[in-house]
Amino acid sequence: MNLKYKTDERISEQEYLEGELISDIKHELIDGYAYAMAGTSANHNRVVMMLVRKLGEHLDNTPCEPFASDMKVKVQEDFFYPDVIVACNQEEAYFTENPLIIIEVLSKSTRQKDLSLKKLRYQSLPSLQEYVVIEQDFVEIEIFRKKNHWQSEHYFLGDSVYFSSIDLSIPVEVIYSRVMNEEMLTFLARKDIPRE
Repeated sequence: MNLKYKTDERISEQEYLEGELISDIKHELIDGYAYAMAGTSANHNRVVMMLVRKLGEHLDNTPCEPFASDMKVKVQEDFFYPDVIVACNQEEAYFTENPLIIIEVLSKSTRQKDLSLKKLRYQSLPSLQEYVVIEQDFVEIEIFRKKNHWQSEHYFLGDSVYFSSIDLSIPVEVIYSRVMNEEMLTFLARKDIPRE
């Protein structure tokens, strides 16, 4: 049986988790309501796959590992599917309550939720050290870091993004290396770098 969520009816955490195991599409659970998730673009996937690869290489032989968008993050009674997370000593098969890093790739349809509701809920997680938002339509990365309070840093072409919680730097141009947006195409043309 394929569970069909009704967006106008609240469901329990158990109903949600059981439904996600058999649903053809992913849903996020927010305030007891399930919301279907839209598909993603090629550029979105290029950013996600590059990050998972670089994070995975760096975290080999450590208790921490990256997960792509099929691993849920539980925040109190809510469940979200971030684009990339880093979690350590992960035992639960389908979700984590203790991410170290959460990364969201922004789109026109998700930007507002990622920068407001999700940001506030993610930042309530005691384990979270860095919340990263990455634009896909132009080149800009923002990291919110937990120090005494949450502070933000922006990264652009020519910069290296520093993930302080795992001591890793990745050049911005590497993260966007396969992305085909106007800014990257102009940058690559100036550098006279052939596209693969």
